[in-house]
Amino acid sequence: MDVSHLLDDLNPAQREAVSAPPGHYLVLAGAGSGKTRVLTHRIAWLNEVLGVPTHGILSVTFTNKAAGEMRHRIDLQLRNGSRGMWIGTFHGIAHRLLRLHFTEARLPDGFQVLDSDDQLRLVKRVVQGLELDEGKFPPKQIAWWINEQKDEGRRPQHIQPEPNDDWLEVRRRCYAAYQERCDRAGLVDFAELLLRAHELLRDTPALLSHYRARFGQILVDEFQDTNAIQYAFVRVLAGDTGQVFVVGDDDQAIYGWRGAKVENVQRFLKDFPGAQTIRLEQNYRSTANILGAANAVIAHNPDRIGKQLWTDSGDGEAIDLYAAYNEMDEARYMVERARQWVRDGGSYSDVAVLYRSNAQSRAMEEALLAEQVPYRVYGGMRFFERAEIKDTLAYLRLLTNRADDAAFERAVNTPARGIGDRTLDEVRRTARAQQLSLWEAAMLCTQSSALAARARNALASFITLVGQLNAAVGELELKDKIDHVLVHSGLREFYEKESKGQLDSRTDNLDELVSVASRFVRSDDEEAAAGMSELVAFLSYASLEAGEGQAQAGEEGVQLMTLHSAKGLEFPLVFLVGLEDGLFPSARSVDEPGKLEEERRLAYVGITRARQKLVLCYAESRRIHGSDNYNVPSRFLREIPKDLLNEVRPKVQVSRPAQLGATRSYGQAAVEVPALKLGTNVSHPKFGGGVVIDYEGSGAHARVQVQFDEAGAKWLVLAYANLSPQ
Repeated sequence: MDVSHLLDDLNPAQREAVSAPPGHYLVLAGAGSGKTRVLTHRIAWLNEVLGVPTHGILSVTFTNKAAGEMRHRIDLQLRNGSRGMWIGTFHGIAHRLLRLHFTEARLPDGFQVLDSDDQLRLVKRVVQGLELDEGKFPPKQIAWWINEQKDEGRRPQHIQPEPNDDWLEVRRRCYAAYQERCDRAGLVDFAELLLRAHELLRDTPALLSHYRARFGQILVDEFQDTNAIQYAFVRVLAGDTGQVFVVGDDDQAIYGWRGAKVENVQRFLKDFPGAQTIRLEQNYRSTANILGAANAVIAHNPDRIGKQLWTDSGDGEAIDLYAAYNEMDEARYMVERARQWVRDGGSYSDVAVLYRSNAQSRAMEEALLAEQVPYRVYGGMRFFERAEIKDTLAYLRLLTNRADDAAFERAVNTPARGIGDRTLDEVRRTARAQQLSLWEAAMLCTQSSALAARARNALASFITLVGQLNAAVGELELKDKIDHVLVHSGLREFYEKESKGQLDSRTDNLDELVSVASRFVRSDDEEAAAGMSELVAFLSYASLEAGEGQAQAGEEGVQLMTLHSAKGLEFPLVFLVGLEDGLFPSARSVDEPGKLEEERRLAYVGITRARQKLVLCYAESRRIHGSDNYNVPSRFLREIPKDLLNEVRPKVQVSRPAQLGATRSYGQAAVEVPALKLGTNVSHPKFGGGVVIDYEGSGAHARVQVQFDEAGAKWLVLAYANLSPQ
């Protein structure tokens, strides 16, 4: 059999991974090393060379976009395409399992998936139902905690009370009450998808045996981002017979804050007998100088499995290091360099500005606007999370499941129809008292003397409206169902009025929702076989897509984004700004175990986003919460070899450590700074009197630490500190 088409365009390490004999493998894939190509070629190798049928392959990714790209590539490679293969996110695959086996999972056949906003609404109702003080027990924190427990595989009964920890007991009670409401209404949140799917396999031996026999080959992308329940899901599905091929990079594990466990990478080598490691270290993205900086920084993290990125594309330019006076100077410099890039023949879309915190974008945006440089903030409001879209979906969800309390709450008075808070409070009270859904309680309340006639009539009108909508859309195509609901619910007219005089029209988004529905195609015939209607399938698709953000469409422009948002992207010119201790790495990370290592991995991710040119920036002073902060340059900068850096700031000359003096030069001007000794009494125009107690650095980085009488100890850049000896 001629398999050259599967191996010819691969480097030796990629070829080793693709053609590896049956077994367990950890492919340690560095940034820009071609891991997607390896995954798709491995799937083709399993099918064409090892004879594994496509229906015997399960491939898990972390985004729907990545799953779509993988399916597309496999369809191009395999004669019969990806038919029968399961390719999707952990949540998507768990959702499919629950749809196919809803009875065994103890779910109704029309269960709905809750997104984060609707989950929060339900948690708020739980908090109110338990008569808790929302100020003391914030629903948002409780919702986050519930998701964290589910990600760890814990049900309320698994959570043991701790002495003198009333807060834990309150959260456990909220979790139990919340889950009871979800089960009663047939609602499943995102975290529940995975936990329920894991329990389904674990507790149903016949079903587990079936899927273990079917999926003998399991492939997982971005393995370093798996949490506890995802890892457990892979283990239980693989059992003793499945062969697992995981691709990941422990140096790019940056999602610990949302439950990802980088230790899963090393656990894999222990938990899967005979597992072997294959390293992909050749980088096809960045220059050697950029890779040298990334390798040097990440080498300071302990407990890595270890790898060394390299490239044969040449050294490239040195990495520029700019020491800004403040955040405005940092922004000004970025804009100046971006404009120069365009003058030299580049595009603004080639340029990305990466920062640790969203708050840092303000100065950047101001500078870009002032110079009329086009830009956009990457990952704005997601389509399926826009209010007008969620309102429409709430009506559609209510048509398919009257017991969906979250949908009822959202639709009942949108647009306003005279159903006020007092009316809804009575509906909720009735629901709690008689263990009913809000819909059932509302029907009872239309006959109740507890409500005024006007309130009863308003509730009755809403119930009638939903019934009429349901009857009218029964035989319509999906897009026409949505269009009919938009018109006859009053949503379209409501948002047309609200959009008047605004730059962005919400009705355009409603039109796009109809367009999305017109292009919607079920992902697999098995959904239809399970009895899922097209509308339920579309609503599930919308909920699963709601968790993913994409760059906003529009004109070309400089892209501003957080370092977390930048993962998976690459740009010819990258600015990594705010490189100061206390900001990046964050002040909190220095004291929390494991956090500094994750911050360093985040720096590694940021550096490896650059293809041709990398510019690193820090500010000597930065205004935060209205006060000027003087931080030292980030330790990550000090971890980069100096021969890789080109400092693009006028130098500050320091005479000798015991007696510091400097000359500040800018253009043709030069300013002499008085010599200072350790122990010298000094005066500062803002901080008042103090004494020099320490020094750090030399050249452009010379700083002195002054213990001020009133302001305490502060580090100041000598050449710009305006200190006067006394």
